[in-house]
Amino acid sequence: MRIRGEEKMKTAYFDCFSGISGNMIIGAFLSAGVPFDYLKRELSKLPIDNEYELVTKSVTKQGIGACFFDVTLCANHSPHSRHLHDIQELIEQSTLDGEVKKLSLKIFQRLGLAEATVHGCSLNEVHFHEVGGVDAIIDIVGAAICYHYLNIDQVFASPLHVGCGMVKCAHGMMPVPAPATALLLKGVPIYSTEVKGELVTPTGAAILTSLTDKFGSLPLLAPDIIGYGAGTWDLPIPNLVRLYLGQETGSVLKKEQATILEATIDDMNPEFYPFLMDKLFQAGAADVFLTPIQMKKNRPGILVTITSPLVNHQPILDVLFAESTTLGIRAPSCGKICTHHYLSYCRNKD
Repeated sequence: MRIRGEEKMKTAYFDCFSGISGNMIIGAFLSAGVPFDYLKRELSKLPIDNEYELVTKSVTKQGIGACFFDVTLCANHSPHSRHLHDIQELIEQSTLDGEVKKLSLKIFQRLGLAEATVHGCSLNEVHFHEVGGVDAIIDIVGAAICYHYLNIDQVFASPLHVGCGMVKCAHGMMPVPAPATALLLKGVPIYSTEVKGELVTPTGAAILTSLTDKFGSLPLLAPDIIGYGAGTWDLPIPNLVRLYLGQETGSVLKKEQATILEATIDDMNPEFYPFLMDKLFQAGAADVFLTPIQMKKNRPGILVTITSPLVNHQPILDVLFAESTTLGIRAPSCGKICTHHYLSYCRNKD
């Protein structure tokens, strides 16, 4: 669908109020409309289809219906760890779609780098114990299959509830989130409550961070489908992930991030202000203006206000302290709305 030359994008939003895992992601995708038979048929293209069976069923978590997805190993399966190159070869030799292969390899590469960093070894030396198991391969490749089946353009996700306490891994007891998970979540907003347990698994973290364009609050979205994927735990909160699928609406007035810097001055020669303003603009200020004010004991003064679009405001601060007599600078955050944002908003609103 195109609106005034702009294509509305199919958007997925993962609401991770109870963490995330690989099987929860696939359960949510199945609940949102991916046919289970299609997923089974595509996964059978991996040369390990004699090692596992897929399980899916409807469950209820604290009154909310959801899809539970799991992988059970066949009786003749002999457990073994795999290196990254083993998994890459397994995926590349399959008859899966090229885009599914590409995304699956990207997720495993990200997971492998995290494991290598945590254990202080090279990527080729990483032994994928839990994460190299058949169930993790199915979760990662299955998530890639579902993502491409649904033809999703962009993915957003909420801050991640990681849980608390300790978890038993192949290397012993580890704090929650496990070290590899914590590394995968660098730059991602996370939080913990009194709920104990490993709510975010390494596989879930690797999949979600590979798919997601931005973490934060729910965007302005018109959902067509809402699906629920169930986890294994029985917790004080519903062990679910909620998936919204729909069109992101375009009629929202967008903002650029900016910072207002302010300094009050009452003892500087007025002839110096034009020079100060020129230097501030040269340092990267988007706007500078002066406001007459009354200061302590009714002394007349000047409020210097600067709009800074910079990530690092140091060049502007250097000018203020070097070229004025200010003793301090305030820096409250604000949003900036530009003319082109407003015109785009008006076009989309009609």
